[in-house]
Amino acid sequence: MKILDYLKKPVYAGLFGGLLGLILGLVWAWGIQPVQWKDVPPSKLGSYYQEQYLRMAIDSYRVNTDDTLAIQRYQALGEVGPTVLETIQSNPGGQDVNAILNFGDVVREAATLPTATAAAGGETPAKSRSWVSYTVIMGAVVLFALVGFAIFRYVLPYARNRGGAAPAAPRRTREIPSQPEMASYETSGEEPPISQFVTTYVLGDDLFDDSFSIDSPSGEFLGECGIGISETIGVGEPKKVQAFEIWLFDKNDIQTVTKVLMSAHAFNDAANFQRLQAKGEPVLVEPGKQIVLETAALQLVATVSDMEYGQGALPQESYFDRLTLEIAVWPRTATPA
Repeated sequence: MKILDYLKKPVYAGLFGGLLGLILGLVWAWGIQPVQWKDVPPSKLGSYYQEQYLRMAIDSYRVNTDDTLAIQRYQALGEVGPTVLETIQSNPGGQDVNAILNFGDVVREAATLPTATAAAGGETPAKSRSWVSYTVIMGAVVLFALVGFAIFRYVLPYARNRGGAAPAAPRRTREIPSQPEMASYETSGEEPPISQFVTTYVLGDDLFDDSFSIDSPSGEFLGECGIGISETIGVGEPKKVQAFEIWLFDKNDIQTVTKVLMSAHAFNDAANFQRLQAKGEPVLVEPGKQIVLETAALQLVATVSDMEYGQGALPQESYFDRLTLEIAVWPRTATPA
């Protein structure tokens, strides 16, 4: 599957893991274990509870006749205070009508006074910032998604393309021979490929794993291709590579096509051949040989332009000292001559 192919790459897997972690964190914080508020001010209560609150304030005033406390409790209702008081005055219920009228006279006389704040049980700063926090979190999610999309769509494909800027730091552990010039298909009269690459492995590059983005002439992302170490032979350092995997991913196809490039010893050894065959179609590496991979919309031709076997205690022609491939990719409808 396409998604699984992407997740095999560390960069994509890291981005996916970060985005998934952020989403799960928000689900936990807002859905599973949200913040529990307490000491909610009267101005934030429902209308029923605001009426009950003011009735209790009136009953308290009837007993203690504390004008200051009555005003503070009334102003704690905020803008809805007059409406709630009018509701109680029009429907006293079982309350003392005179107490309601006295309470109303006191709070109306203080109507021009500044509204009580913290002493009246105002909203705590943390709660007043709840919507600000929510906005910041959602903004962070959107920004993270946009950055992830930009990296997936634009940065990674071109960063992988060896035709673009050079990598920030070489990861080879030894000097690489100069790359041969790529074949010119235009001068030979053949249909030119939409992408061309050259990749070289040398003994000692134990992390060899090259991949390239395939783009149309207009810049549209079509797929990816690459080559990496498949299997080694023997023990010790540096690793002795006896097989590589070359692969082609097509965004219009449901699977990645893979072939295994094998040394002569690995290809002719029945046990090695059978084991490596499970990874892809086995191919014997020979100078000048062309390896063809095809998907629904792409055709890749990899030419062995240079190769040399390593020398040592292991069987002859069992591992590579150097391997250079010229890779060219065409649309499936326009195959090379």
